[in-house]
Amino acid sequence: MGLLNILRMFRKADRQVRILFLGLDNAGKTTALQSLADEQIDNITPTQGFNVKTVRHANYQLHVWDIGGQRTIRPYWRNYFGNTDALVYVIDAADERRLEESGLELNSLLEEEKLAGLPMLVFANKQDLAGAQTPDAIATSLHLNAIRDRPWHIQPCSAKTGEGLQEGMEWLVRQVH
Repeated sequence: MGLLNILRMFRKADRQVRILFLGLDNAGKTTALQSLADEQIDNITPTQGFNVKTVRHANYQLHVWDIGGQRTIRPYWRNYFGNTDALVYVIDAADERRLEESGLELNSLLEEEKLAGLPMLVFANKQDLAGAQTPDAIATSLHLNAIRDRPWHIQPCSAKTGEGLQEGMEWLVRQVH
C-alpha cells in the first residue's frame, strides 16, 4: 500500500461529524445516545442542559450533542446550532398526545438558518411499546413528505433494546460524508 493510500485512510478515519440530538423531554434522546455508545441505560435521568458523547461509527468520530428537551430549555437549543453537520430528532412514537407539540418544535428547527439543508434523521422511538405509531403514520402527521430542502429519513427504533439505532446512524453518516 502506497503512502498516498495510507494518508487517505488516515484522513478518512479522522472524519469528525457534529450531530445534534433534539426532541421533547422523555422522547428517549439520552437513552438512544447511551445505547449507541454501548453504555448502561438502566438509570437515565432527564437531561438538564446537555450531554456530549463521542461515538465511533465506521470511519467517523460522531460528536453527539444531546440537548435537554424540557420546555424551559428549548429556547436555548439555538445556542448549539453552529458548526452542526446533521440533526437527529427523536420522537416518542408511543405518546400520541405530544405528537403535535413535537411537530411544532420540529417545524421551528426546520426554519432555522443555521440548520438549513442539513440531513435530518427522525428516530420514531419506543417502537417496543404497545400503541407506538408507525413511522409512516408519524411522517404523515408531521408532514415530513413535504420537506424538500434537505435529505431526511424516519427510522423506527427502540432506544431501550437498541433496535434500529445503528441503521439510522448508518443512513445519517452516508448523508454527511
